[in-house]
Amino acid sequence: MVTASPQMAHLFALVARVSEPDSSVLIRGETGTGKELVARAIHALSPRRNAAFRAVNCATLTPELLASELFGHRRGAFTGAIRDKPGLFQLADGGTLFLDEIAEIPLDIQGRLLRVLQERSFVPVGGTEPVQVDVRVLAATHRALRREVQAGRFRADLMYRVRVVPLFLPRLVERTGDIEALAWHFIDDFNRRGFRQVDHLAPETLDLLHAHPWPGNVRELRNVIEHAFVMGTGPDLVPDDLTPELRGEPPRADPGAATALQAERDRILSALNRARGHKGKAAEILGCSRSTLWRKMREQRL
Repeated sequence: MVTASPQMAHLFALVARVSEPDSSVLIRGETGTGKELVARAIHALSPRRNAAFRAVNCATLTPELLASELFGHRRGAFTGAIRDKPGLFQLADGGTLFLDEIAEIPLDIQGRLLRVLQERSFVPVGGTEPVQVDVRVLAATHRALRREVQAGRFRADLMYRVRVVPLFLPRLVERTGDIEALAWHFIDDFNRRGFRQVDHLAPETLDLLHAHPWPGNVRELRNVIEHAFVMGTGPDLVPDDLTPELRGEPPRADPGAATALQAERDRILSALNRARGHKGKAAEILGCSRSTLWRKMREQRL
């Protein structure tokens, strides 16, 4: 991780401190702040550094796929399970497992995760015999788990297990000196790729970078610099190279987008109503897979 910020220097000191013990760490921060990089740093500094580091984004998988990804499955556990498959807990045995967006884990899988943390064992999907593992769990979320517990979406006992040590990543705009430092870090990275060499940031360009609120944080900054490399020419990175958002241009309206989103939402709700809430039957009505329906429901916040 690259920084010139005193706020991040303080965080790095905390990362070094929590790396040695085997305690569970919950990394809080907005999207794009570098939560997985912090998790990898904790692993690299820990006694488990020579064992595996595994990571999964819990928000990107259906409950069935997430259970299989975490705990593995036995042959014949479900359609398509033609052989035994080890899960991430087994693959990370002796090392570290990073659970990104842990607040998105469904309640039934939360119970299975709690058992692994308490008993260091789990039963694969479709299996009968428990598997023993020794894994340190690091987790991350952009949500406050206490609020999720109050809302009934997250187990309080699991929260206390994964939130032994909380770390908070500041937003990019809160990191003094890091916008310019990271901009040059990404410029140097793209310079090494050879399709353009940038030697100078125009003062007007730097002013625009500092004025932007950076809702996507470090990830957004990297994308902006890559856009500038692709769109511009020559050794100077000038304002015209930047994205329209940074240049202050209003977004182009797409009147059809909102209508299409509402129409899809109505179709999903209608199918769920006809299927009396059964997602498998609703997926058949819509002519899509259950995983596709689950993804669309997440996008529509249903």
